[in-house]
Amino acid sequence: MKRIAGLTAVSLFFIAAITGVSVTFARAAGTEQVAAAKPTGEARVEERINKLHASLKITPAQEQLWQNVAQVMRENAKSMHELITAREKSAKTVNAVDDLKSYSAIADEHAAGLKKFIPPFEKLYAGMSAEQKKNADITFRGKPHKRSKGK
Repeated sequence: MKRIAGLTAVSLFFIAAITGVSVTFARAAGTEQVAAAKPTGEARVEERINKLHASLKITPAQEQLWQNVAQVMRENAKSMHELITAREKSAKTVNAVDDLKSYSAIADEHAAGLKKFIPPFEKLYAGMSAEQKKNADITFRGKPHKRSKGK
């Protein structure tokens, strides 16, 4: 159960990092104008890349490996953005089945993005110091989830 919760946290962290999920949820909440005022997806990805770079304390010797990680994040963000944009454009006219299919396509792309992200991150992680690994573990672990009573 802890493994599933950890994977969920990593998945949510990753998708938020590369897509700006708040835009998708903003549409559902009827706050398109607020979402439109936020930075572009590209700017959010670059901001997240920069924050991770600083948080993980990437050294000059690790920079090339980091650039590989960052490039995958950019590519994943672009793919996700295209699917999310298409879903948002059809939001008012799509039927329930097609809406579920579009959401499924986003979930599939998210999973594929994680699979692309892991190998370059794994190479970077292998060369990190103990302190950097600890920072990475904390960062990617996310916030602990509260378990409901009785479980």
